[in-house]
Amino acid sequence: MSQFLQQLLNGLFLGSIYALIALGYTMVYGVLRFINFAHGDIFMLGAFAGLYLNKLLAPLLVSLPWPVSVLIVLLLSMIICAVLGIVIELLAYRPLRDKPRLNVLITAIGVSLFLEYTGQRVFGATQQPFPALIPPSRIGGLGDLTVTFTQVIVLVTAVVLLISLRFVVMKTKMGLAMRALSLNPTASALMGVNNSVVISFTFGLGSALAAAGGILYASLYPSIEPFMGVLPGLKAFVAAVLGGIGNIPGAALGGLIIGVVETLVAGYSTNIGVPSGYKEGVAFIILILILLFKPSGLLGKVEREKV
Repeated sequence: MSQFLQQLLNGLFLGSIYALIALGYTMVYGVLRFINFAHGDIFMLGAFAGLYLNKLLAPLLVSLPWPVSVLIVLLLSMIICAVLGIVIELLAYRPLRDKPRLNVLITAIGVSLFLEYTGQRVFGATQQPFPALIPPSRIGGLGDLTVTFTQVIVLVTAVVLLISLRFVVMKTKMGLAMRALSLNPTASALMGVNNSVVISFTFGLGSALAAAGGILYASLYPSIEPFMGVLPGLKAFVAAVLGGIGNIPGAALGGLIIGVVETLVAGYSTNIGVPSGYKEGVAFIILILILLFKPSGLLGKVEREKV
């Protein structure tokens, strides 16, 4: 039982990060009906932003309590990536807004490759250690369970960001505009909504969450490189599809499920006779199953399209 609880906790910590990345996919799809495959690379840039901000602001951060320094690095990284997401939407996606979706999809893949190889050119191809922004001490009093302070802070931060996103979408005017644009872009424009501003805000918000996910992921696994966003980005996309693409609670649920299942497969690999390296394929097996048996996702609704 203690081993099961340990693997379950590890899966929740990892799944909360997948959930943050998946929210960016699902928000963009909900508004524009296309998948931004460059989103995983924003996740990578968020981690590098945290690394270089920590180096740049080191004299200031050393004199501050660690929770304040973590908050400063996190918020600045989120702002940087939010601006980058808005710029990408403005330069790469907005000119194609009225074009076929295939054009936008190919462009998204091109933007992803551009960010990855530009990152390799700027940051270098080798892995770099990520600084310990959070004290890596172990929490006592849990018996055989091993839980570090970093893991708890990662989970709490992810939950706070998820609740904040829910508040923005459901309780603010911009969130109302996002929901209106998702339902009917033409009607929302006729009612006075500036669709371009709402779309830019959606890209910025999703990119900010991806940056937060990048820093939290790098805090759990303190080694970063320019291609670190490829696999987590794909898994987060699967999480969005699993929960119901376009559904915000569904994306969060899908991320948690992917993280828990992947961790359980790795932890019980010897018991089930599956090599631990196969855990990377779990998300894609789930994707195949969900597309076969419930294409709308766990919390998604079936939509009929008129031809």
